Amino acid sequence: MIQSLTTKLAKSNLPRHVAIIMDGNGRWARKQGLDRTFGHKNAIESVRAAIEVCGDLDIPYLSLFAFSTENWKRPKSEINFLMRLLSSTIKSEIAELHQKGIRLLVIGDLEKLPASVLKPLKNAIDLTQDNKKATLIIALNYGAQDEIVQAVRKIATDVQDGKLAVSDIGHEIFEQNLYTQDIPSVDLLIRTSGEHRISNFLLWQIAYAELYFTKTLWPDFRKEDFLKALRDYASRERRYGKTGEQIKTES
Repeated sequence: MIQSLTTKLAKSNLPRHVAIIMDGNGRWARKQGLDRTFGHKNAIESVRAAIEVCGDLDIPYLSLFAFSTENWKRPKSEINFLMRLLSSTIKSEIAELHQKGIRLLVIGDLEKLPASVLKPLKNAIDLTQDNKKATLIIALNYGAQDEIVQAVRKIATDVQDGKLAVSDIGHEIFEQNLYTQDIPSVDLLIRTSGEHRISNFLLWQIAYAELYFTKTLWPDFRKEDFLKALRDYASRERRYGKTGEQIKTES
């Protein structure tokens, strides 16, 4: 089935940038009578599957929402487990990512992360910075509203310091002050677990993204599920404000 779907998709319109809200780890664990932490641990295989699909289909950008600014409100024991899991996963997976030619970027307010996470993150980013095959973007301690406010502050400071005129401010200037500068806008946003929310993720970057929601919980999300989302995306007509007739004529 996977090979059949991949063959069909190879000739279809594929996204350049896929973003995923990886939701449902806790519910997956509870359904099996396990602690929430087991859901987070088993989610790593789903991350591997998503990276492999992007590699197989030459999708150059994949963004994963790993930890939000709001997630600090969770029980301390769960947060501590997540930080340990992040640290160990980065250390164990980075060699393979590097071998595959994948560049790692991390977006968010990283200074608030513990040193046990920051150190391996920095090492991984430095190791892969020249890789060209694809880019994996991990959102850690990330909130889109905070990102937008931060961008506004940077631009306001440049105007105040005389480095920028108000008339110069446009989409390009704004985007260059976001965490995702030089990264293309999101084409496809996937959210697992059946929830229909954006949850403060890449609000500027998903302005014209196609949204795909699935009831599959993230630890169960495998290549087949990702390929179904891509097939659904390929069947859609992206108009960007134009009419369907205009798009067909231009094609």
